[in-house]
Amino acid sequence: MEYPLTSSFNVNKHLVIASYSLPSTVKNHPRLNGRLHNRFTFSGLSVEKRCRSAVLVASSSNNGGFSSGGSSYCEFSSLNTPIEPATPAGRLLSSVLLNERKSFHDAVADTLEKLVAELDEAYARMSLTADSSEAHLHRRIAELKRRECKTAVEDVMYMLILYKFTEIKVYLIPKLSMCIYNDRLEILPSKDWELESIHNSEILEMIRTHLTSVIGWKPDFSVTDNWATTKIKRLNLRHIYTSSILFGYFLKSATLRHQLEMSFTDPIDDMVLNSGNHLPLPEFYTLRRNKNLVFGSPPNTISTCKKKQEKLSSYLMGFAPDSLVKCGEPNSKEAINLIARHSFGLFGDVDSDDVILTSFATLKRFVLEAVAFGSFLWDAEEYVKTVYKLEEN
Repeated sequence: MEYPLTSSFNVNKHLVIASYSLPSTVKNHPRLNGRLHNRFTFSGLSVEKRCRSAVLVASSSNNGGFSSGGSSYCEFSSLNTPIEPATPAGRLLSSVLLNERKSFHDAVADTLEKLVAELDEAYARMSLTADSSEAHLHRRIAELKRRECKTAVEDVMYMLILYKFTEIKVYLIPKLSMCIYNDRLEILPSKDWELESIHNSEILEMIRTHLTSVIGWKPDFSVTDNWATTKIKRLNLRHIYTSSILFGYFLKSATLRHQLEMSFTDPIDDMVLNSGNHLPLPEFYTLRRNKNLVFGSPPNTISTCKKKQEKLSSYLMGFAPDSLVKCGEPNSKEAINLIARHSFGLFGDVDSDDVILTSFATLKRFVLEAVAFGSFLWDAEEYVKTVYKLEEN
């Protein structure tokens, strides 16, 4: 059995569909090492409005209790994340994030360097004993160390993502099994403003289009429309959430590519305007390696004054289908595994017939959180791979 996770969004008047099938062993395998097969298809069809099959709704007051007066099943805090660190490295960073936040960046850098050193040592021993009677043993040890480090790196990436969420004062939605009350889920407060604050106006417009296509939400919804009761299968909600993570990842990848291309100049222009604020590409990547930045330079670091401004939406219209695929596809297997782990941790073992009541306001919270998660995942992946070699997808 497989869990098909589908992402769809409208770019360049094409319906882009990215499908990832998760093997059923994902729910039992603690490391989720199974390969996630993906395929992308393109058609000339415009995005059709999705049926209004709604989501789960769980609401939480400031003290973690339900606004309806129910028991405190759903408590939002940095300790109540859908998945917990599976390795000592992850647990260490979790503790630092909670208790010594100012040291978090240094702890991440030190952890990654330690993982690299441990892995290098294991492979060095395997190489030195290649012709000895202990060769098989050290090959086995090196393979176990590789798997251990891979899981540890996924934990590091997850902690980096949590750090970014705490920066905007948003806690991840806990496991839904803790949040459903009387078959209804409402997430309060919605934190829409905080989750939207990380995007510029053009990206927000694309996200609003995505919201309309996946949940039927509209910008002109009234308060009554936003909180109207709706239904959705839990499996469909999981697909929406995962597809929105991939969409957020796509937006971050495409945005940086757009910024870089807008910073390019031809040689004559570069000689004439060299005194400007343009940041050369090598210096840009050097800046991204500064561990104190963790997620690299802010969007405004690259000046676009030397080239005529072009909107991101117009820029994407020039993309070939295979380029769109590359922007929306996670670069590493660690990133794909992390998406699968987080999705399964949040939704659990999903029954396709399980229907829950919710509102469009809560559905919107799920989508906005997932888009932010995808954006932060891209940042975390880019930072980690400046130190640790990730496995290419």
